[in-house]
Amino acid sequence: MDLFIRNIRQVVTVAAHGNRVLTGPAMNDPGVIADAGVLCRDGKIAWVGPMAEFPGTGGDDVPEIDATGRVVLPGFVDSHTHMMFAGDRAEEFGMRANGATYQEIAEKGGGILSTIRHVRAATKKELKRSTSRHLMAMMKHGTTSVEIKTGYGLSMDAEVKMLEGIHELGNEEMATVVGTFLGAHAVPPEFKADPDAYVRLIIDTMIPYAGKRSLAKFCDVFCEQGYFDARQTEEILLAGKAHGMLPKIHAEELTHQGGAELAGRIGAVSADHLEKITPDGIDALRNGGVVAGVLPGVSFFLNHGYAPVRALIDAGVAVAIASDFNPGSCMSYSMPMMMTIACTHMKMTPAEALVAATLNGAAALGLSATHGSIEVGKQADLLVAAIPEYRHLAYHFGANHIRHTIKNGTILEIP
Repeated sequence: MDLFIRNIRQVVTVAAHGNRVLTGPAMNDPGVIADAGVLCRDGKIAWVGPMAEFPGTGGDDVPEIDATGRVVLPGFVDSHTHMMFAGDRAEEFGMRANGATYQEIAEKGGGILSTIRHVRAATKKELKRSTSRHLMAMMKHGTTSVEIKTGYGLSMDAEVKMLEGIHELGNEEMATVVGTFLGAHAVPPEFKADPDAYVRLIIDTMIPYAGKRSLAKFCDVFCEQGYFDARQTEEILLAGKAHGMLPKIHAEELTHQGGAELAGRIGAVSADHLEKITPDGIDALRNGGVVAGVLPGVSFFLNHGYAPVRALIDAGVAVAIASDFNPGSCMSYSMPMMMTIACTHMKMTPAEALVAATLNGAAALGLSATHGSIEVGKQADLLVAAIPEYRHLAYHFGANHIRHTIKNGTILEIP
């Protein structure tokens, strides 16, 4: 679609200039243009610059938005979510408020296993319906591209149900949806006595099926004590890679397991969480070109410490921010809220947080050549925000400042 946005107080381009990511000091230069305009043609950015230099629309009758006093930004890219689920875990929220730990809740049959029971009982149609509602709400808050993981089925039938549902949503919804197979999210109860047998089921049956039908772009593993160790993680990710799914890793969240080092060694696209990462792990991510996906909402919600973002940025690692929206450890999909927590608790600057929530998030999904910044030729995924300048996104928290969400040059009418 064609669209012209005029009289913009600030366009924040997050310009990558041909780079896949922004790292180090470059994360503090989000490419702000004052008194600007953006022209979209056929769903892509055709021109961006100062209004004084606008070349015109060539006489065409192009729909317009007058953004006087407002800010235009790239659509947010949420590169890590578990948003296809059933039921809720509000009871566990109360248990944590009374001092129970994540592990203690899991040992009582809560945590991931609680959601598994609900997902196994739900139909694909029910799962898609609830996920679609979440997608609509996310787009209202500015997220235009999102990753959705499986991992709440943990049986062949239930994981296929999730894979198919996510894949179908990618064809049906306005948002860009990227699917990730996370069959190795936890060991299901029926395999508790023999976890390696479940690993074999994943490698021998689930992964070949998902790969043959091209149902997921990525394969992920929760590499953590009591879940999947580094050996099992590597076997699963290499099997996924052999069947066309790029590797991602849940790494170093609760304990150090060497997941970051593994991510660098096998060429993972991203390693996420990283609260317990070591200097060797940071070096491995940098040397392997792995995006560090940090999840501020999880650390805030569980109160278990934050990833060392300053050390990651100072080492030259590309950092992305994601919500990890899920029913157990982060019941929030607001990317601006994630940016606020990153600034207040992880000592990121507002510019770094914005880069991490857009361009670098797109890189964590292999999309940064086409998404995540406002540059000529890229997808016209844009936000018009009722704020005086971009830092207010993180500064004025708890409010939704997005007035227009634009996807592929189309102004979305979100119910």
